[in-house]
Amino acid sequence: MTRPLPVLVGTGQITDRPEDPRQGLEPLALMEAAARRAAEDAGGGAALLAAVDTVAVVTNVFHDYGDTARMLAGRLGIRPAHTILTTWGGNTPQSLLNHLCDEIAAGRCEVALLAGGEAVQTMRALGKAGLPSPWTAPSAAAVPRWGDTRPGVTDLESKHGAREAYVSFALFENAFRAARRQSLAEQRAELGTFAERCARIAADNPYAWFRDAKSASTLTTVTPSNRMVAFPYPKFLNAIMEVNQGAALLVASEAAARRLGLPEDRWVWPCAAVDITELWFLSDRATFHDLPGMRAAAAALLADAELDLERIRHLDLYGCFPIAPRLSAAMLGLDPATSRPLTVTGALPWFGGPGNDYATHAIAAMAGRLRADRDGFGLVHALGWNFTKHALSIYAGHPPERGWQRVDTGALRERVAAQAHPAVAPEPAGGGTVETYTVVHGRDGAAERGVAIGLLEDGRRFVTALPRDRAVLEAFEADEQVGRRGRIRVADGLSIFDPS
Repeated sequence: MTRPLPVLVGTGQITDRPEDPRQGLEPLALMEAAARRAAEDAGGGAALLAAVDTVAVVTNVFHDYGDTARMLAGRLGIRPAHTILTTWGGNTPQSLLNHLCDEIAAGRCEVALLAGGEAVQTMRALGKAGLPSPWTAPSAAAVPRWGDTRPGVTDLESKHGAREAYVSFALFENAFRAARRQSLAEQRAELGTFAERCARIAADNPYAWFRDAKSASTLTTVTPSNRMVAFPYPKFLNAIMEVNQGAALLVASEAAARRLGLPEDRWVWPCAAVDITELWFLSDRATFHDLPGMRAAAAALLADAELDLERIRHLDLYGCFPIAPRLSAAMLGLDPATSRPLTVTGALPWFGGPGNDYATHAIAAMAGRLRADRDGFGLVHALGWNFTKHALSIYAGHPPERGWQRVDTGALRERVAAQAHPAVAPEPAGGGTVETYTVVHGRDGAAERGVAIGLLEDGRRFVTALPRDRAVLEAFEADEQVGRRGRIRVADGLSIFDPS
């Protein structure tokens, strides 16, 4: 018996730029607007929304409504049989769409709505103006969250300053540079070239938050308006959360889409998908310049789809910080400095980073590409926590010959879990060598603190802070420090790495 085939029938996006924050749309309103746009885009309007049996929402980071999916359904005037609300993670939109396609293929769902949105720019503008928030209050209902609920960092990592995403991704960036034997100048040039290309793509995206197509020099040169945040990333290379953006997707079985009379010239087909996690915590990784889980999962995905990478014309590799799509590209077998565009959306520092919901926009942008390229294939990668959770899917502008394919990750997960990696020393002492590091700057632009991760002489891993000495911190930005030896001491309950 042939399984039902899932098809992406409609997409909707919205970017809200109110002159008066009191007129700004709250996240629920952004989701509602995007959902209605998706229904119109699909050619189904209110009748299509009425047929939705599952409403799935990417959870809000900055204003968690509680039972958001049920609230959204109420605003749309529909009564779905099932609602889903995710945990945190940038992987969740793609992972959720993978799940919805599974449900359709299994016959448990016919029409599903996936939506998300954030309005941080409006929220902060209201706060700065001392204005009360008119937003819908969270529900009191306790709603189970779909996805992995584990925290993203350990207490040890957090205590020593490796807790924010801008810190952890800078740690990966510096390890990646050293592993490739790049100089600091070569790294900066590569970052500029990559960032400029993304900024130009965002400039052509009508839903992007930043459409000024900054140059490589502007993006990488430290100035008062582009202060260093965490070395080597100045502000313009960081994911920007202060945006008002929403997106929605409508996915249905082919049979339901035909029954509803939806025009096929709008359809895009999800072909194959995979979800995988790396070793969960940053300090547990074997190295900081490799993603064994993603590499194996991507290879399995292409194999199940019977495709090679050359046939994938369009890519959107999650780009919260420049290291993310470049390291992911390397795991796919591409040169991380490739001239090939790694995003169709623009990436989070330039398109905008609406909390967990960027990948919903990426899928919508990919659908637009494939509607114009019916023979083409596209690959979307979404990422959660510290290169921890990966969700990938291949899309096509035509029906997949093999139907919907879901990679069996049982053996892959066993391989990831079984890989050798250093034990973490909870209270390191003695000599050690730096594997990666970063220096964090304050809002005045000055270096304030640093993080170093490395290996002790006995092979265990250490996580330490750097001394709060301006000269030491500035030295860590002036020359390569990966491979630097030093000694670890304890001060005020923290492990401190003193360079030799």
